[in-house]
Amino acid sequence: MREAAGAGNVDIVLAAASGISSIRPVLAAAEGGKRIALANKELLVMAGKFVTAAARRGKGEILPVDSEHSAVFQALAGERGEDVRRILLTASGGPFRTHTAARMRSATVSQALVHPTWRMGAKISVDSATLMNKGLEVIEATWLFGLPPSRIDVVIHPQSVVHSMVEFRDGSVMAQMGIPDMRIPIGYAFSYPGRLPLELPRLQPHRTEALTFERPDRKRFPALRLAYAAAETGGSAPAVLNGANEEAVRAFLSGRIAFTDIVRVVERVLSSWARAFTARTLPEVLAADAQARQEAQNEISRHRRHRPS
Repeated sequence: MREAAGAGNVDIVLAAASGISSIRPVLAAAEGGKRIALANKELLVMAGKFVTAAARRGKGEILPVDSEHSAVFQALAGERGEDVRRILLTASGGPFRTHTAARMRSATVSQALVHPTWRMGAKISVDSATLMNKGLEVIEATWLFGLPPSRIDVVIHPQSVVHSMVEFRDGSVMAQMGIPDMRIPIGYAFSYPGRLPLELPRLQPHRTEALTFERPDRKRFPALRLAYAAAETGGSAPAVLNGANEEAVRAFLSGRIAFTDIVRVVERVLSSWARAFTARTLPEVLAADAQARQEAQNEISRHRRHRPS
């Protein structure tokens, strides 16, 4: 796969495999000057330093496929970097947006998998329910757009019509809007700078319900706080966050822990990390990921032993 991604007759590589498994082909594509349509946020969360460096060396191009990052990319078209004040990533809020913390403690797997606006796989649906997905997208955005996490805000937008926004220093805000359909950002990544004539339903503004925006509640959804902290810490901290979260989500989906235990496991792994969050080399990042997964599994086992029967 690595050889195919870097082959001379390849123009575009769609990186859609989950996790870190596709890191070598993506690095080969970046160093070979290919356009990478990136649908795998974990690659930039864990190894953004190495992927972006490879793209610079090989004059490769990274175009986001996530709807939120595609929206930011489109809003930034033709703009100067020094004019950008902040990025506003929108989030639906997930199925538990209005739930109390007490109610979320008894949330079931089937409830967590019912996303209000998007049809997605199990893991990303759970991440959307905890808002960890949005936290990972904040980290991804730091690498894609070169802004610190302090200039990337999350806005809850239940209707999922505004896919993200960019605020400029003169007070202007550029928003990309459309129906929630992943074929649009995928098509844009493939056709940029042009656009494909997609035969899809269109946004009908006069039929659209009122658009609302809210601040995320970081007390009820502490995953956002953890993700911002990992982004600020840098190094291998995002890899530790991501690895521990993947193990915790897997445990929730298999019925071994409760919904609210997901973030609790991640926080305990991060807070008990007994070494520096270093990431000088890719092997160091991969080692941190493996260690975080093991520590998360240990934490899950301890939780199960002490859980009342």
